[in-house]
Amino acid sequence: MARIGIFFGTDTGRTRLLAKQIAKKLGDAAAAPANIGRTTLAEFLACDALILGSPTLGEGELPGLSTGLSQPSWEEFLPQLAGADLAGKVVAIFGLGDQKKYPDEFVDAIGLIHDAVAARGARVVGRWPIAGYEFAASQAVDGEHFLGLAIDQINQPALTEERVDAWLAQIRPELMP
Repeated sequence: MARIGIFFGTDTGRTRLLAKQIAKKLGDAAAAPANIGRTTLAEFLACDALILGSPTLGEGELPGLSTGLSQPSWEEFLPQLAGADLAGKVVAIFGLGDQKKYPDEFVDAIGLIHDAVAARGARVVGRWPIAGYEFAASQAVDGEHFLGLAIDQINQPALTEERVDAWLAQIRPELMP
């Protein structure tokens, strides 16, 4: 199996920093994190295991040119997957959001990315409990779990490392069988 590919979209740089933290914790098993806006479809598809990260912007949007970014991001990349077959790929998703300022869109990007890759046949792993968060709604919720790791660096930064470590312990066997 190819090394784990880590791809992120970012607005403020927080998602990039978290992607780097995840890569460091995975060591040689992971490739250097790559900005999805600078990634080709071929580079993305070359990975058998993927960790995908994104902030949620504004009204529950993926980062991209329409949200005011100066470079392409997830908004521009995901449509490229329309003809791709992701069967056999294992994907874990993490998202950053602000549960107090955006309680109705908290980490929606996780759900948007999940739906895009699952529709192409990827096996998505790494659900995360909603307990410990205070928000009103999220496209990333299925029952009592987020569809990936939810991080709030604004309101709960002290919990980030503990959450990342627990999530990596959960997904590592799935990504590196």
